[in-house]
Amino acid sequence: MSEPVNPAREAILELTAAVGPGKTIAPEEAARAVSEKNFQRVLRDVRAEAIRLHKAGTVLIHRKGKPVEDPEAFKGVYRLGRPAGG
Repeated sequence: MSEPVNPAREAILELTAAVGPGKTIAPEEAARAVSEKNFQRVLRDVRAEAIRLHKAGTVLIHRKGKPVEDPEAFKGVYRLGRPAGG
């Protein structure tokens, strides 16, 4: 049985892959890819999925240009990017 499709996860993975390692995307970009009209409602899902992907080492959450140390505790504006070499 295959994993259920998670639109927020798919959007994050597609967009971060498109910009490549060393570049980042705004979480709003991923939310808009899921739902242009209701992207603000999707932002919570994007953040939750970003935390899961950060813990797995697939995507990094950046604050002030640097990856966050604790993905559960960061606050404020953030960006998402692929790790170097990934």
